[in-house]
Amino acid sequence: MHEPAIPRASAAIPHAEVAFPRLYLPDEVAAVLGCSAWWVKDRARRRLIPFTRVGRAYRFSDDHLAEIIRMHEERPARNPQRPSGMTASAPQPPVRRKSEGPAPARRLKARPPRRMLKSQYGTAA
Repeated sequence: MHEPAIPRASAAIPHAEVAFPRLYLPDEVAAVLGCSAWWVKDRARRRLIPFTRVGRAYRFSDDHLAEIIRMHEERPARNPQRPSGMTASAPQPPVRRKSEGPAPARRLKARPPRRMLKSQYGTAA
């Protein structure tokens, strides 16, 4: 019989040599990240973090976890080099401009109570 051009995966690699990646539960990822499992599932549901879906469950590999950490990494802002004679001064608060004055106030008018509106129709009970 004719042999297929692509060998079967099970015939090419013995089972002892196959190493499947470890998949972590959202609870385990949350424990590593120091956040709630809800946050991990919510971000995966909104497709903001990488994940693997097995059935309807979210699973995360080592690579996913490393990428999530890199995505949320923040670095300090780089300040431009200042001459040695100048010192850093405290940031000045923004200057507020004075407006021409308050807007003219309108007088509020109270509405009549609902019971008054119903009784004006003169219905008998």
